[in-house]
Amino acid sequence: MVSPALLSLGFDVYLATVLFNIAVFMSLQLNDIAPDFSLSDHAGNLVHLADLKGKTVVLYFYPRDNTPGCTKEACGFRDRYAEFQAHDIVILGISVDDAKAHGKFIKKYDLPFPLLIDPENQVAIAYESYGLKKFMGKEYMGIIRNTFLIDTEGKILKIYLNVKPEPHPEQVLKDLLPI
Repeated sequence: MVSPALLSLGFDVYLATVLFNIAVFMSLQLNDIAPDFSLSDHAGNLVHLADLKGKTVVLYFYPRDNTPGCTKEACGFRDRYAEFQAHDIVILGISVDDAKAHGKFIKKYDLPFPLLIDPENQVAIAYESYGLKKFMGKEYMGIIRNTFLIDTEGKILKIYLNVKPEPHPEQVLKDLLPI
């Protein structure tokens, strides 16, 4: 139950308190069961993480479609997609963008994997990938560029925090494939 007194301070204070509690009390660790979710992609297909058991999943959070960093990251996964697929690895991107934005982004860059819509940032919060950001001297709340590798049993295999978009897809591939 949400405290009425806390809500009376405003949504920003409430959200900051929730995020603080997540950071302090719910820190995701390696080998934890990945938080389950169901989100729609740009075409309205529902993707449920539990349905992907038996497959390795690359779950990457990114701030926004068609921005320079997000485009580099998405295209990096696209350019290596055949290698991921050859090893039965599923790639899922998540942002707050709507179906129309995702559809345009997928079409413009020929992205072969689903981009999921997290309109209320609930999945990003569950994965500790939503929080305070700074850009050009301004602070705001938004999606943090993190990636989670989820193994075939649904456990967190690896966590990448605040990744650099361009080299990241190659690093993920190297970490997942046997030498």
